Amino acid sequence: QVQLVESGGALVQPGGSLRLSCAASGRIFSSYTMGWYRQAPGKRRDLVAAITNGGVTNYADSVKGRFTISRDNAKNTLYLQMNSLKPEDTAVYYCNTAPTSVASWGQGAQVTVSS
Repeated sequence: QVQLVESGGALVQPGGSLRLSCAASGRIFSSYTMGWYRQAPGKRRDLVAAITNGGVTNYADSVKGRFTISRDNAKNTLYLQMNSLKPEDTAVYYCNTAPTSVASWGQGAQVTVSS
């Protein structure tokens, strides 16, 4: 069974930076495009960034130019570097396959942007 474990969430001031990590077990990681999703309170979970197993990336307009997704296939780990954070980036961040999630969701990483 595939397990996804997100880490790196924190409270950060507007304009700050964070780096999230997602450790994936099983064979899912190297076979799929992977993505970062986020869900703010009372809102649906949305895909914000994705990366193919060959390294091609795609971003939602709301994070383009501020977030960078990357992956280390040897370590089965997905990353999200978040810069110039805004209060509206506050959410629980999850990783999964993209654009369709096929694995069970992890516990997510809480990111709170507030002064």
